[in-house]
Amino acid sequence: MSTKFNPLDWLKPSQQKQNKPKKSESSDKKTSQTKRTENKSQNIYDQVDDVVHEIESSGLDITSNYEDWVRVGFALSDEFGESGRGFFHRTSQYYVGYKSEECDKQYDHCLKSNGQGVTIKSFFHLAKENGIQISRRSDSNDNSSNIDMISKENIANSATLIDQNENLPTFPAGVYENLPEFFKKVVTVASSDQEKDILLLGSITTLSACLPKLFSIYDKKKVHSNLYTFITAQASAGKGILSYSKHFVKPIHKLKRKESKDKKEIYQLDLADYNLNKKKNENLEKPIEPPDQMLFIPANNSATGAYQLLGDNDGSGLIFETEGDTLAQAFKSDYGDYSDGFRKAFHHETISYFRRQDKEYVDIDRPCLSALLSGTPKQIPALIPSAENGLLSRFIMYKMKVEPVWKDVFEGSTDVDYDAYFEVLAQDFFEFYRFLNDNGEVEFSYTADQKKRFNDFFRNVQTKYVNLNGLDVLATIRRLGLIATRLSMVLSITRIMKAREISSQLICENRDFESVLSIIEVLVQHSISVYQDLPKEKTQPKLLNRKEKFLNNLPKHFNRQKYLAVAGQFKIPEKTAEGYITSFVKDNLVHREKHDTYLNLCHKEVEDSKDF
Repeated sequence: MSTKFNPLDWLKPSQQKQNKPKKSESSDKKTSQTKRTENKSQNIYDQVDDVVHEIESSGLDITSNYEDWVRVGFALSDEFGESGRGFFHRTSQYYVGYKSEECDKQYDHCLKSNGQGVTIKSFFHLAKENGIQISRRSDSNDNSSNIDMISKENIANSATLIDQNENLPTFPAGVYENLPEFFKKVVTVASSDQEKDILLLGSITTLSACLPKLFSIYDKKKVHSNLYTFITAQASAGKGILSYSKHFVKPIHKLKRKESKDKKEIYQLDLADYNLNKKKNENLEKPIEPPDQMLFIPANNSATGAYQLLGDNDGSGLIFETEGDTLAQAFKSDYGDYSDGFRKAFHHETISYFRRQDKEYVDIDRPCLSALLSGTPKQIPALIPSAENGLLSRFIMYKMKVEPVWKDVFEGSTDVDYDAYFEVLAQDFFEFYRFLNDNGEVEFSYTADQKKRFNDFFRNVQTKYVNLNGLDVLATIRRLGLIATRLSMVLSITRIMKAREISSQLICENRDFESVLSIIEVLVQHSISVYQDLPKEKTQPKLLNRKEKFLNNLPKHFNRQKYLAVAGQFKIPEKTAEGYITSFVKDNLVHREKHDTYLNLCHKEVEDSKDF
């Protein structure tokens, strides 16, 4: 570790003010409000100084996790500006890889980023999470300070706040004129162009999860229609209309649940018969419990839980979540494993996981997962922490602009029931879904001319945006090509919904092809806008927190005595270590073989120096 930072190199704000040029007499006249603000600032400075002294006294590293380190920098720079640099060094110095120059570089970045929406409350919250006692200095002039209260959005946010007045385009009118009849009925209830766009994207995404027999060959690989979509807007911006798109697939979910329930009832009868006769007939086979089948996979789930549901449903499913950070928190709780499987599912790559109950590894071949998420701008970096994260390029991103106009909530006929309207449309699609399942596979393809235009279009788009934004946008542009094909697949298959005439080949109509290219021209601008809002840290090292260090240092085979010894190396209290082990077992990171005997499933294949 580099030499520790000298806290005496930095002055308190009050000391720095003494060195400023003397102001004129008129400018020295301050209101009582300004004085209260200065008192509050000094009070917060003293509170931070107390916390940092506690960190120095205990030698505690609260910045081992890179995201926490960056959050500390944003919090200090937001509150103190340049004056917080000393605090940043003093807080960072106990990380084993601390380097003064890297610390300065990161703080410079935080200063330029203007705090990123993270306040000093994040610093106090993080310190408290690491066992630091937060002292309160009384301030009669400040009744609003509560360092224990911190919003989830402030903690999660590490990207530039999105300008909701940004002039991003909506889909051209020609797209809606040429839609299949089903989607024309879907968007007719929308009251604005933006609502039309998100209803169209939402309904296409939900339907994409229910077309397992539809496929295409893209880049020499067999692909299905599954899409990931994220609609982002400030609260009350109008994205709530997206919820209607869930109606289309509810009957399919109910069907799967009913079939699952019926199979369970038969299983219970067979099991009772088996238990009654197993002693009489040794060759009697025990019935196998049928899996739980459903369409909707809860976002608030562990990786193993989500994978098991996906596997039980023949590798297909839909995640529908109106709060994007619900999925983000699930990603974080599983050390990135959930996020990794999410990325693989986009390309139908095999997902492997350990089934704890049966003590076996399971492979989900060709998963077909769709996802429709919505949330506020601050929830995007919680799910996609950086511009280089592979999730960004897999999502259709659409940013809604806030329209500060009051909507007439009584407009139109009083007998209109949108829920009933969408339930009728849902029944139409449900009958079509059953029709498709009764027939064989359908291969979608473009015409030779469409393929040429497709390649020319994306070649030009790639050249334009790579020149404007660099190579980092390459993945987004290229995956938009796959997304365009999937959009075309869904539009094309719904063309035959009414006629019910189907063959093994489905050729894209020119009107759908043109509509998709028009949609992509808009979506690429929304995606690039989101890309530009996310932080772009390319070479930062991964810093592990205490829990991760504890897991990584556990031997392959261990007992309680051994894991407490490892905990002692990182100053982890005994009760905390016991809690960590419990959570590791629950999340299938550690397997309890028998009493006081554990297997570390994350252990790298290296021989342990000792055994017990």
